[in-house]
Amino acid sequence: MLGLSRGTVRVVPYRPEWAALFAREAALLRSIMGAAALGVEHIGSTSILSMDAKPIIDLMVAVNSLGGAKVWIPELEAAGYEFRPDETVPDRLFFAKGPRSRRTHHLSLAEPTSEFYVHKLLFRNFLRRCAEARAEYRALKKRLARVHPEDRGAYTEGKRAFVERILSLAVAETQAQR
Repeated sequence: MLGLSRGTVRVVPYRPEWAALFAREAALLRSIMGAAALGVEHIGSTSILSMDAKPIIDLMVAVNSLGGAKVWIPELEAAGYEFRPDETVPDRLFFAKGPRSRRTHHLSLAEPTSEFYVHKLLFRNFLRRCAEARAEYRALKKRLARVHPEDRGAYTEGKRAFVERILSLAVAETQAQR
């Protein structure tokens, strides 16, 4: 089942259908945005094979500029996405889909050179490559979900040190490949 009440935390085992749900939503976004969608990425834990995750599909669309991307807000809202301004992440536009009682998708629009965009892909790709990091992250997520089932902020904060460590490793790995 897809969806989660806003603010709550429930981590479920990986489901193969998440990839198809992403593909369907990506096609919808491309049909709405056309060439303005430079690329559509499946991010978050549902994008990582075998990773336990909150049952919400996270998508990220690369756009030329955030200012220019604001023209898509009305059309995305017509497609069921609620624009959720979030000043804590200045380099993205954020949307949630599904009723507030059961959010099914999170959408971020970001410039491909932004820190948000680059970090999301570095983190996802590192976890896709590293089984040990995946196992550690899975265990952390399950523990935090048990401890903070009604506090998504605390759940997210509890992952911060792990995410920062993985990002440091991914950045170092990328620099070593240059």
